[in-house]
Amino acid sequence: MEQRILILAPTGQDAPLAAKVLATAGLASQVCRTLDELAQELARGAGAVLTVEEALVAGGYPLLLEHVERQPDWSDLPIVLLTHRGADSPAVRGAIAGLGNLSLLERPVRTLTLISAVQSALRGRNKQYQVREAARRKDEFLASLGHELRNPLAPIRTAVTLLQQLYPDAAPMTRIKDIVERQVRLLTRLVDDLLDVARITSGKITLQRQQLTLAAIMGHVDELCQQAAVAKRIEIGYDLPEHEITLHADYARLVQIFANILSNAVKFTPQGGKVWVSAQCHDGHLEVRIRDSGIGLDSDSITRIFRMFEQSQTVSGQFSSGLGIGLSLARQFAEMHGGTVEARSDGIGKGSEFRIDLPVLCQASAVEFAPLAQDGADGRKIKVLVVDDNRDAADSLAALLQMDGFDAGTAYDGAGAVASVERAAPDLVVMDLGMPGMDGYEAARRIRQLPGAGQVLMVALTGWGQEEARRRTKAAGFDHHLVKPVELPQLVRLANARQNRDKVQAAR
Repeated sequence: MEQRILILAPTGQDAPLAAKVLATAGLASQVCRTLDELAQELARGAGAVLTVEEALVAGGYPLLLEHVERQPDWSDLPIVLLTHRGADSPAVRGAIAGLGNLSLLERPVRTLTLISAVQSALRGRNKQYQVREAARRKDEFLASLGHELRNPLAPIRTAVTLLQQLYPDAAPMTRIKDIVERQVRLLTRLVDDLLDVARITSGKITLQRQQLTLAAIMGHVDELCQQAAVAKRIEIGYDLPEHEITLHADYARLVQIFANILSNAVKFTPQGGKVWVSAQCHDGHLEVRIRDSGIGLDSDSITRIFRMFEQSQTVSGQFSSGLGIGLSLARQFAEMHGGTVEARSDGIGKGSEFRIDLPVLCQASAVEFAPLAQDGADGRKIKVLVVDDNRDAADSLAALLQMDGFDAGTAYDGAGAVASVERAAPDLVVMDLGMPGMDGYEAARRIRQLPGAGQVLMVALTGWGQEEARRRTKAAGFDHHLVKPVELPQLVRLANARQNRDKVQAAR
């Protein structure tokens, strides 16, 4: 379908003659007799458009302009325009300015010239298809990479936490745990950034907005960046409003915005330097400034640093560590919230300042949190089934849950999970998705069909974080979708929230 030449020449014999000429060269074409037909066929896909000057005046130009402006980044639709002999008309000049990839052929056109122009347009179009295919494969690779990296991260984090609980008074164990935690947190963040690149380029990111406070966000940001600052003896100073600032936004994405910029400031500030974070609210907007005493930026760098995979250079000319995507993600997430991110610097060696502008709400409604339950609704321990074909991951998480007071068991495949629930339904099932044989989706569907399994809290714990995976888990019967590696308190909160609800219902 995408190799067709769409022909729009509503008057005279230009359209059928052009189609006949193209057919002699083995080029597929389709004559569009109306603008509506052209719009429908463009939506189906086209290799190029062949049209005439008078069709532009009759409404063809606005239609083509709209299509060109809406086409994805990889696409640059070739348009071949047959013009009248002589001076350029306003219609032709407008087409040159607005339609981009435009080739002009003055009538009467020789057959060989027309065929050559269309073949050239198709060669360029095929290059675009190759770029699209490469981007698709890259996105699939990043998604698979994220999944494969997350799988080993989960048991590493769980096992280290388990060791810390087994030997709480061992100072060397505490130091080792802190080291592993820092590295796991760094790897998790790098994986998340890589996957966000794939999601943004494929248009699969949607904001999960909620009402939240600036203080909560900045507390989390400080926690993420403080260790790196302490290691370089960098002081991070905060000047935040005393009154509560409330936003209607995606919590995780706002944390990424500020943490990416703040960690970048720490990275490019020398030992013993300082970073300042200030915020103020005005005219319905929150303005956060992150300023550092670091190496600064030249004018060329300011225009480049927000590009994807752009690596900044240090004063000595060496490239810094990192993937070169943090600032690009920060700006794109801010723009998705209706905000902006800008950078300024007085030059090399004079530090940098980043300004983040976001819309805010005036007041926040109170949020009540239910107290944590210590046991099930009937006084017994909460029963958990951990399902994962990675035995290390399943065993370590089950052991950690047992130490936290849960009655935790394991299954190592989907069929085993269904059989276990059929024997004795647990309160909570924590299940991997990508298992051989019966995967997590099918196992969840079968569990939901078992008598009495409708009340089981089912949590998908997986390396797949894409929106499509979340839709599939919901359709399969899962209540929640968590991405590896998961913090134990997050699982505990989910389990306790369900048990608190059951206790309230039992009391009634």
